[in-house]
Amino acid sequence: MKILIKEVAKSQWQVRLDQHVVTFRTEAEAQAFATTLQARIHAPHRFPEQQQRAAG
Repeated sequence: MKILIKEVAKSQWQVRLDQHVVTFRTEAEAQAFATTLQARIHAPHRFPEQQQRAAG
């Protein structure tokens, strides 16, 4: 997944993840959101036990 940060107008920044777009007033807000999003995407994820049994 590619996260893009782009200035779209004066005082308007967008963070884009595939087809999802979130708009911010400052570059710092956009960057903070992108950093958090990236960390959550790369965080380890566990399936609940029921889903693990069904998948196994």
